[in-house]
Parts: sequence; C-alpha cells; structure tokens
Amino acid sequence: MELGKTAVVLGGSAAGLCTAGALAPYFDQVLVLERDVLPAEAEHRRGVPQSKHPHFLLNSGRRAIGELFPGFEDDLIAAGGLHLMPSMDAAYLDGEGWSARKRGAMTMIYGSRILIERVLRDEVRALGNVVIREGVSVNGLTVQGGGTRDGAVTGVDFSTYTGDEHVDADFVVDAMGRGSSVGSWLVAAGWPEPEVRTLDAKVTYTSRWYELPSPAERPASWWWQHLVIMPTPDKGEHPAEHEFLVNFFPIEGNRVIACMGSWGIEMPRTTDAFVESARRVRTPLFAAAMDQSTPTSEVHLTRSTGNKWRRYDRWATPPKGLVFVGDSICAFNPFYGQGISSAAMSALLLREHLSRARQLDAGFCSRFLAAQRKELTVPWSLAMARDQGYECAVGTEQVPEWRRRILAAVSGPAFSLIVGAAREYEVVDEHFAKVFNLDESLRDMMTNPRVLAALVRYRIRTALGRHRVPFGFDPQAEPPGTDYSPADANRAASPAAAR
Repeated sequence: MELGKTAVVLGGSAAGLCTAGALAPYFDQVLVLERDVLPAEAEHRRGVPQSKHPHFLLNSGRRAIGELFPGFEDDLIAAGGLHLMPSMDAAYLDGEGWSARKRGAMTMIYGSRILIERVLRDEVRALGNVVIREGVSVNGLTVQGGGTRDGAVTGVDFSTYTGDEHVDADFVVDAMGRGSSVGSWLVAAGWPEPEVRTLDAKVTYTSRWYELPSPAERPASWWWQHLVIMPTPDKGEHPAEHEFLVNFFPIEGNRVIACMGSWGIEMPRTTDAFVESARRVRTPLFAAAMDQSTPTSEVHLTRSTGNKWRRYDRWATPPKGLVFVGDSICAFNPFYGQGISSAAMSALLLREHLSRARQLDAGFCSRFLAAQRKELTVPWSLAMARDQGYECAVGTEQVPEWRRRILAAVSGPAFSLIVGAAREYEVVDEHFAKVFNLDESLRDMMTNPRVLAALVRYRIRTALGRHRVPFGFDPQAEPPGTDYSPADANRAASPAAAR
C-alpha cells in the first residue's frame, strides 16, 4: 500500500541506504540526498571518516539488512566479505592468556565499512523508484505549525553546484549522523529543545591498513584470521599499551586493519609511533604480524566516540512526517560495533510500522519513536555498562563515584567470568552471542536461571581447578591452534553429520 508520493532520506551512508530500502515499497519515489559524491567502488570518502577503522556487522544487523535487501549477505560474501566463526578463526587474548580454540554459537561476516556500503549502494540502485542525488547540501526543512499538535515537516531545502532547490515531501528521515542539524532546525521552528543523554568515556582509537602475505608465505602457526587482545587485568606496573584493546581485523582482498584503542590514554598519531606502540602491547604476535605484512595506509585516528541519545521520543508532539535513524538519534561508542546494526534494525522497524499504517499522522511518528526507544535501549545499556566504569567518562549519564568504582571493579572480572563460562557451557555461549549481537539484553541474560546456574557451576569448578576447556595460554607464545571443541560439536558441524 502506497502511503505517499515522495519520501526523502537525508544522508546516503549505511543508515540512509537501509532506510531507502525500507521506504521503497510505500512511496512513488524515494529521494536520497547525500553530501558526498559517491564512489563506484569500495573507496573511502570524506563523509565517513570512521570507514578507516574496523566495523563489525552484528548478526542482528545482518538479518535486518537481509530482510530489507534479500540476498545481501551472499552479495557481500561474493564481493569479498569473509564468513567466519570467531571462536575458531580468531586468536583471543583475555585475562592472563590466550583462550582455547573451539566451535561456538556465533558466526560473523568480516569486511570493511567501505565494502559494506558499496554493496548496500548496489542494492539500493537496483530499486526502480529510489534516486540518489550526490553532492547535495541539505540547508533546512519546511514546516507548518511548528511545535503544535498539527506540526509537520512538509519538505526539504537543499543546494547543489547548480543552485538552490526544494522538494515537497510526504515523509522525511534524518540519517545525517552525529552532526545532523535537524534538531536545531526543529527547535528554531517551534519544537522544544530535546533532552540529550550523553556519556563520553574519552575513547580514542588509531588504525592502519595492511596487505597480508599470501597464504603460501604465511607462517605455519597462522591458523587464525583475526587477532583480539583485550586490556590487561593486571593492576600493577605495566606499559600503557597493556591497557589497549587491539584488533588485527581481517577484511576483503587479503587485507587487515591493525587497530589499537583505549579509554582516556593518548594514542599514537604517526606511523613510527604506531609501530613502536604495537611492540609494547601485551603479546609480541601483534607487532610480528604487522612486520610480516605490507602497510598500505597512513595512521588514522578518531576521537569522536561519545555515546549520545537525542530523546525525540519524549516530545509530547513530535512533528508529523519525520523520523530519525542511526547516529542522528542515537550514536554509540564505536568500540562496541553497534552502529550499523542498530541503524539497520531501526530501518527494518520503520518498514514494519509502514506496513501497518493507514496514514502518516502524528500518531504514526509517536508510535515509531516509542518502539524505536525500546529497541535502542538494548545497545545503549550495553555501552553504559562498560563506559560508566571509567574515571575519565563525562556526560549526563556519569554515575556517582561510589557506583563508578563498583562498576570498574566488577565489569572486567564479570566479563571474563562470562567468557570463561561460555567456553564450557553451551547455554552461556548461546546467550552471550545473543547479547553481543543485540538479540538479547544483558539484563535478560543475567536473570536467566540456566545461565546463572552455569555461571555458578563454572565458578565452583574454577575454584577446584577442574576445567573442561583449557585457557590462559602464555601470551608471549603463539596461540594454540588445537581444536578443543567437544567431539559431538565437531561431529555435528561435519559435512558427514549434515547428510
């Protein structure tokens, strides 16, 4: 059922592209307005500086994009994306040492942000009623009855290299990201200043791209494709780099992104400083892997990492004909890899609401904002659970010092407890995978009786030194390539068992 003649999406990044797919069945035309001139291939562009860092496409995001664009996952893999099982394909250093390699509940598709967006652009351009206009600056919105019960957004003013233009719109979606001016335009038109919740844990991360040696040239010990080095639990004296969260992150084209990040620590900005810092992280494998690979970029550093939620859902009279998707409404600390997946889930939620709508009145926008609030609460709570424990964190969600100290003291050990129990108990592994992929809240997981029972059993077995799966392998040595999966898990995963 068509709900209008023209829908306009402000922004052509991942959030805007997913939204265009959601809108296409319900409008005669969907117009995407994008500031950059978009590359034909997977290339960096000015409007997405974070594309130079690793991006996780969580399973919830994979599913959402797949529902919006059937075949997307196959297309992404055909374009070079890597379908991996992290517990088998990643060497993971947590706690005192390397974790064991074994089959797990979670798989992921690895690829660069620029590849994900290129495949998304191809999907959107295949839709006959979607037009992407590039090199466009959005200058404002046309509204009527600003701030009143009948207030509505009715069009968009923009400019191109040929001059100023205007388009009347039945529906507008703000997907312009963290720096969106839409909120300011609405306030100027009569709507109240929205409440904004913030927490900036002073996360800085720095990345450099490398080409891997060919498979024939790689060391025999490189069974892994992804390296993950978690911050040290050691409270004694150690180099600052031991506090880094480190990734040697595989992407398409036999390449990796070497990335180091931290909470509140100055990060290297030059190539020389980057290499020297890499040599001081808590395993020599990271620097050794860099040494055996060929650098293909300079060092890229990002500081814009604060959590920010514009609470448009709390407006008594939100504007008719306008909703928000992606970072324009809720931006997360990028360390947690929630951005693209959260935006895709909002776009899918929008499509579901459009499919049930008879008209796009103020009630539609209120209902969507309320449902979106419930969905955003899951990733927001996960980000708060970690970032509120840092002394350097500032913002409206900063907690009292006594509470911060408790969070700082328990969050690391609690995380290690869950990761350890997931090695040995399938129920913890399954639910932890759901939480990581935004399919379940942390609260729901930690109140599940079966999960709690498994955590208690694991803690008792740890105290008795009775582990089913070894862990804590020497971080100064190569991570063990032995498959410690239970025999039944290997049989279940084998081609013979599948027949």
